[in-house]
Amino acid sequence: MDYVIDAKNRPLGRVASEAALILQGKKSPAYNPRKIGSDRVLLKNYLQVTLTGRKFKEKLYHHHTGYMGHLKTETFEMAWNKDPKKVIREVILHMLPKNFIQSKRILNLVFVENGEKAND
Repeated sequence: MDYVIDAKNRPLGRVASEAALILQGKKSPAYNPRKIGSDRVLLKNYLQVTLTGRKFKEKLYHHHTGYMGHLKTETFEMAWNKDPKKVIREVILHMLPKNFIQSKRILNLVFVENGEKAND
């Protein structure tokens, strides 16, 4: 089943937790924790998502390349300006259970542009 989430003027964390719940299949009557689930999330108006407080300027993302002294840090604003879809996908990914079907579940997340229809 396809669930459409309108992210316009909603906090990023609330949207992500709702999407993670659906991607796990917990809204389905045939929920089984070890199954991927057939529910898809169609996320529209994702560019109008909001952040509370001063997170847009002060939230930091860290990434280590594996070499000594190569800890890369960027703010939420820099990451958002590069690719907003990647930021939202990562937030939802971190809310899913950390197991071998996490990467398969995140494939059911679909970003819907303004002019597109909700079905593929």
